[in-house]
Parts: sequence; structure tokens; C-alpha cells
Amino acid sequence: MIKFLDLHKINLQFEQELKVAANRVIDSGWYVMGKELETFEQNYAEFCGTKFSLGVANGLDALRLIFKAYIELGIINRKDEVIVPANTYIASVLAITDNDLIPVFVDPNINTYNLDSSRIEEAITPKTKAILTVHLYGQNSINDQMLAICKKYDLKLVEDSAQSHGAIWKEKVMGSIGDAAGHSFYPGKNLGALGDAGAVTTNDETLSKTIEALRNYGSLNKYENIFKGLNSRLDEIQAAFLNVKLKYIQKDILERRRVANYYLQNIKNSAIIMPSVIEEKGHVWHLFVIRIKKRDELQTYLKNNGIQTLIHYPIPPNKQNAYKEYAHLSFPITERIHDEVLSLPLSPVMNVNEIEEVTEILNLFT
Repeated sequence: MIKFLDLHKINLQFEQELKVAANRVIDSGWYVMGKELETFEQNYAEFCGTKFSLGVANGLDALRLIFKAYIELGIINRKDEVIVPANTYIASVLAITDNDLIPVFVDPNINTYNLDSSRIEEAITPKTKAILTVHLYGQNSINDQMLAICKKYDLKLVEDSAQSHGAIWKEKVMGSIGDAAGHSFYPGKNLGALGDAGAVTTNDETLSKTIEALRNYGSLNKYENIFKGLNSRLDEIQAAFLNVKLKYIQKDILERRRVANYYLQNIKNSAIIMPSVIEEKGHVWHLFVIRIKKRDELQTYLKNNGIQTLIHYPIPPNKQNAYKEYAHLSFPITERIHDEVLSLPLSPVMNVNEIEEVTEILNLFT
């Protein structure tokens, strides 16, 4: 079986360094909000090219805390609207609604699967205060038109960078272009911890200080609570693991591009719609997503031939029971995407034989 993602094999590359890191944390006797977190925050800010990086419990909390901070600062008010791509993973939407904000869904571009900038302006109302753009599957979603719209309407631009560690646009790394960005280090991400983990990056010092307090019960000084905060802190042991793996992220990006480029050049089945790449350095291939009308048949065929695939994502957020109040809305492009997408195996530890086998079997599908 060719696994969709072999996490054991991925982390085996760093086994000795991870064990040293774990032992260092155990021996320190300090397990929350310590030197490992401080070091990772400095390293990750430098990697992203931002002034500030704040480790939090997970990627969802990273986004939740950004909007919560803007509300505390009076920049966004409850019941304000946030534009979000209709085809994103539900976490993006949960971050909005958890803060009593209103998601305004916009269809993506059919080729890139990212938020279609040409559709944003028609969705803006006097209540619109932010755009949450998602770098879906690892490809940059920001362009000049989006930035111009944010400037014109005085909108905050929040990046959902959960899948795009290291992607670049105009020499800037994702997570450093918008007003703030939420990052996920879930184990299956390109930069994955060995458990849940996340971070916020920003160049806004006031926002950073607010989030620093909010993640820690609303407190900057022990037992002094200036906000009604959360408990969302990146554990020392996960920070230590991430410090190890961050050293190798650029190498991993190159390996992911190696696999993706082979697929792009050699999958020749005319029934398959291949991913569109705007710019090579703008895509870090968290996922390699194809589209095909006979998606379910293809997935079964691949499974029968020993190839594991996944669907990201089978149900749009507005069609989930959790958001049944939006079920009446129709987003034709989103619905088409969710009916046709299939994610192929792709990881930095795939060998040539595995890549060739996936390609060959795909080309034989009819």
C-alpha cells in the first residue's frame, strides 16, 4: 500500500534530534511557556519575516485569537462580516462564528481553488470588516487586486496559513503579507508537530500583545487578567519538536516540489484536471489535488491498486449541519470542486518507485 502520508517515515528522519529535544524538555522541569517556546517564536518569526510570532494550541485557535483580539481592540465588532472562501475547511469558518462574526462566503477561482478576487467586491457591505484568505493546498492566495480592495474599503486581511508554510509571493513568505496570519502545525502539515500546535504571526505590536494575553487567560502578569481570555498555549515539548523540524522545512519543500513536478509532467490521463500553478515558489504542495468527474470510481480503483487517497473536502462548510442556516445558499464552483477533488499521495519521503507507480496506475484509469 502506498500511504497517502507516512508520518512515521517522515518523523523517522528526525528521530534522534526529536528524542534529544524531548529529553531536554523533560530534564528542564519546565513544560509550559518557557525557553523552548520563546526560541521557536523567534525562529518562526524570522522564517516568516514578521516582527512577532506567538505559539498557540492549534491552528483554529490561532485564527480565533486574531478575531478575538480585533474585537477587544474595537477594530471589529460582533455581528460584523468577514469574507471567506466558500470551499475552505470548516476551521476557517469556525474561527469567524466563534467570535459572533458573520461569514460571507465567496466562490473560489475554479483553477486555483483559492478565493476569487474578482468576486470579493460584490460581497462587501457596510458591515464587512475583514477578508480571511486561505492559502488552500499550499498555494498563495494573495494578489494585487485583493490588496487594493482591502485598502479601498479599509478591511483587515487575515491569512489562513495552515497549509502554506514557506510559500512566497513577491519575495514575502505567507503569513507576513496580511495584517495577521494563523498557522497550523498539526502533525500532517508541511511543518508538523507531534500533536496539536499553532501560531499567529503579525507585524502589529498592539495586536501581538493583545493575543499574547488572550492566549493565557487574558493575562500578561500572573493573576492579573485584562481580558476574558482562553487557555491556548503551545506546549514546550511541541515547541522543541518544531524547532527541530523547522531547520529542514526548505529541504522538505524542495522534495514536495520534486513529487509534484513529476505528477504534473507525467500524468497524462485526459479525464483528470491537474492543479494550476501560478508561480512555483508560491506553492509548497501541502496537497496535490486533482479533479475528475468520476471521482468516487477513481478513488475505489486506486484503493484496489494499493494507493491511498483522501478527499479534501467532501462537504462545503455551508452544507454542514453545523451551518444549516446557510444551507440554502448556492455556490456552484464550490459544489463542483467538492464533488470532483481527490488528493494524491505526496510527501517528502516518497521514493521514485512510488511516484512512478501512482502515475502509471492513474494513466491507465478509464
